[in-house]
Amino acid sequence: MPPTAEQGEVRPQLDEAEQHKAEDRTFVGAKVVHEAVRLSGLEELARPPNALAWSGLAAGLSAGFSLVAEGLLRSHLPDQPWRPLICKLGYPLGFLIVILGKQQLFTENTLTPIIPLMTRRDMETFVKVLRLWAVVLMSNLIGALAFAWVLGNTPVFSPEVQKTFSEISQEAISVGFEAALLRGIFAGWLIALVVWILSAVESGHATIIIILTYIIGLGGFTHIVAGSVEAFFLVMTGAASWTECLGNYMLPTLIGNILGGVSLVSALNHAQVVAGRHKITPPKSRAQKPRREKQ
Repeated sequence: MPPTAEQGEVRPQLDEAEQHKAEDRTFVGAKVVHEAVRLSGLEELARPPNALAWSGLAAGLSAGFSLVAEGLLRSHLPDQPWRPLICKLGYPLGFLIVILGKQQLFTENTLTPIIPLMTRRDMETFVKVLRLWAVVLMSNLIGALAFAWVLGNTPVFSPEVQKTFSEISQEAISVGFEAALLRGIFAGWLIALVVWILSAVESGHATIIIILTYIIGLGGFTHIVAGSVEAFFLVMTGAASWTECLGNYMLPTLIGNILGGVSLVSALNHAQVVAGRHKITPPKSRAQKPRREKQ
C-alpha cells in the first residue's frame, strides 16, 4: 500500500542496491563541484612561480589561434550577414588548446584559486592568489604579444589574411571603455562557468568549451588574453597606439573579466554551498551503511 500524503511522497519501493544505483545516477551536487574546484585551486596556489610562468606563456601563445582560426574562416567566406555565425566557430580553438592542454589562463584563475581564498580568508592565501594572478597574467600577455608580433611581422600568412586579422582586431578594440568593461564581465562570467561545469562532468569537455567560448566570440565579449592578441596585432602593424590598446581596451577588459569571474561565479557558487551546508544530509541508506559494516 503506497504511503499516504501525511506519510510522505508516493514513490516506488526500492531495495538497498536499487537505491544506491538511483543515487549514483543523480547529477554531481554543488558541494562536490565546489570541493573539486577548491582542491584544484590549492594545487595551483602551491605551484612554483616558474612553473606558472611557463604554463602561462604557453597559454598566451595558444590563445592566438583563436584569431588565426577566425581570420582564416573569414578570409574564405563572402561578406554576407550569416558570415559571423561561421567565422566565430574558429574562436574556440585557442581556448580548446589552453583548457584541454592544462595551460594557465588568467580568466580561469578568477575561479580556481578564489574558492580556497573564500574558504580560508587569511592573508597567506590572499598573497598566494595575488602572486598567481600576477605571474599568470604577465606570462599570458607576453605570449600574446609574441604571437601578435609573428602574425604582423612575418610572412606566415598572406597579406590578404593579415588584412582580415586587422579587420577583426579593429572591430574588437573599437568598442570603447564602458562597453569593453561590460562585455568583459560577460566573458569572465562564461570562462569561469566553463571551469565550474567541467568540474561537474566526466565527459563532453570539448563540447562545453566550444559552446560557451563560441558565445563569447559571437557576442563580441572582451577577453583579456585572446583580445590582447588582437590589440597587440594592431600595435605591431602600426594600426593602433599603445594608449588605445592598453587604456581603452585591455584595462577595462581586465577589470570586467575579474568582476565577472569572481563575483558572478566564484562568490555566488561559494555562497550557495555555504548556505546549504547545514541543510543537506546524506541519504538514509548511505548514512547507515558504515554503521552496518562496523557491526
